[in-house]
Amino acid sequence: MAELLDALAVALKAGIGFQAVFFALLAIGLNIQFAYTGLLNFGQIAFAMLGGYGIAISVAQWGLPFWVGVLIGIAAAVVLALLLGIPTLRLRADYLAIATIAAAEGLRLTFRSVSATPITAGTRGLSGFSDPFVELAPWDTGRRYSILGTRWSGADLWVTFVGWLLVALACLLVWLLVRSPWGRVVKSIREDEDAVRALGKNVYVYKMQALVLGGVLGALGGMVYAVGTASATPDQYQNANTFLAYAALILGGAARVLGPVIGAIILYFIVQFADTGLRTLIGNGVIPEDLLSATDVAQIRFVLIGLGLILLLIFRPQGIFGDRREVMLDAR
Repeated sequence: MAELLDALAVALKAGIGFQAVFFALLAIGLNIQFAYTGLLNFGQIAFAMLGGYGIAISVAQWGLPFWVGVLIGIAAAVVLALLLGIPTLRLRADYLAIATIAAAEGLRLTFRSVSATPITAGTRGLSGFSDPFVELAPWDTGRRYSILGTRWSGADLWVTFVGWLLVALACLLVWLLVRSPWGRVVKSIREDEDAVRALGKNVYVYKMQALVLGGVLGALGGMVYAVGTASATPDQYQNANTFLAYAALILGGAARVLGPVIGAIILYFIVQFADTGLRTLIGNGVIPEDLLSATDVAQIRFVLIGLGLILLLIFRPQGIFGDRREVMLDAR
């Protein structure tokens, strides 16, 4: 029992840690693009990569100030959104989906290639760029703190605090936007862009704005993750993370301001609890080694999560806090 309580504490820390912030920001960006506007972006992790590497390369390789790296990461995300959106947003939704997932994988392979090693350090990655940010913490980052039965280093606590502050600001921005004339237009585009076009609105411009805004939020998520791990390696930013962000969005409820945030917290809590809980049960002999070994847990936990999402989509497709009417969209 004590070991399961320890596993619960580890999962609780994961559910409110910077990893959950990472997925929350990715999912908030997807909420704007997919749930409100109807854009199928399957390469959100590419924006996160540019955000993380924007800081890492600027500070570790070029010796620039940390905040300049933040601006470079955001600018890179805007440029990527424009490069992806200009040729695809006038076409059907599946063209954007193909372009974004290809761009994400192409960027990852480029960043880990030998030719890019002088800038990105290839598969070794970059480190030593998060110190200027950690030094801004108003508390001792060398100490460990106890919160809700979990133990935190001062640096992790600072990154997590700032990360959730960014999530709160992002949610406030989304709340204001969806209640503005801009929000009403993009939701109308999601439902029937031909009707919106007939009313004289420039559908292409609104789609581009949604793609850029969602991409910038994804870049901020990548920055939080890079600073939290104090490293930037290409394989941290695999396409699977985009689909986990979609899972968080679906779990919490699409087209809801807090849906992606609640979904990210629950998803990462379940992922970590499934990992530590299964390992504990295997170690105590509750689950026989012949049936499930500790090395299989990393794969089995995602199988269980996948089954849970399938059941969720069958019995409550709108997610925990969603509205069924909001998910009956025709993305095109």
